[in-house]
Formats: sequence, structure tokens, C-alpha cells
Amino acid sequence: MSADDELEKIKRAMMEKMMKPQAPKPTIMKDGVVSELNDGNFHAALAETDKPVLLDFWAEWCAPCRMMSPIINQMAGEYSGKAYFAKLNVDQNPRTAMQFGVMSIPNFIVFKAGKPAGQTVGAVGKQGLAQLIQRHLA
Repeated sequence: MSADDELEKIKRAMMEKMMKPQAPKPTIMKDGVVSELNDGNFHAALAETDKPVLLDFWAEWCAPCRMMSPIINQMAGEYSGKAYFAKLNVDQNPRTAMQFGVMSIPNFIVFKAGKPAGQTVGAVGKQGLAQLIQRHLA
């Protein structure tokens, strides 16, 4: 095989790779940051990813929720590429909170393939959330 044939073969292989359809990138869920979900985009956000999603059901008046917020922000960066992190304000989005029986906050539910896979309630700290999400990483 000549050098020209070899280059042509490499070029063809690269073109085939570039032309293959790419998996769509999530538009609502963002790696490394906490995404804001609401009743309107909740189902679409979960449908666009195959990674686990840790969802924080919270409210502004909730002191334990505010205490957990920096932990969730930190963990979103630490688990970038492995899982998504999101928040949903229960006062502004009661339909989704009711759908999952959220009666106490903060309430953390891990969704996998769009379905609840694990849950913990309360200000469980970083270790509690890490245990919850670790059980659902592939």
C-alpha cells in the first residue's frame, strides 16, 4: 500500500467518524452546575439525559435548604460528567412536588432513566448526598 493510499484510508475513516450522528447534548441540564427545573421543563430535562439526576426540592424560606445549597453547588462540579444536579422550588412548582409526594424539604431524589431511584430527606450534608448519588452511578 502506497503512502497516498494509506492517507486516503485515514481520511475516509475520519470523515465517516465525523459524519456519524452525534448524541444530542442536553439543553436543560448542564454539566458542573446546578440546573433550575420547573413544572414546565421537568420531564423534558429528565428525558434528555441517561446520567443520574440528583434533584433538590427546596423553598426560599427553608433554612436547611439554604444550608444545603452550597454543598449541592460544590457536588455538581465534583460529579461533572457523571451526574447532573438540579433544584426545583416547591412553592413555585407545586405540581411536580405533589407528583413525587414531597411533603418535607429539603428533599433529594435521584432520578435514573427519568424515574425515581433513591431519596433522602433533610439536611443530610455532603456525605449523605454522596452516598445517595454513588449508589446510582453506572
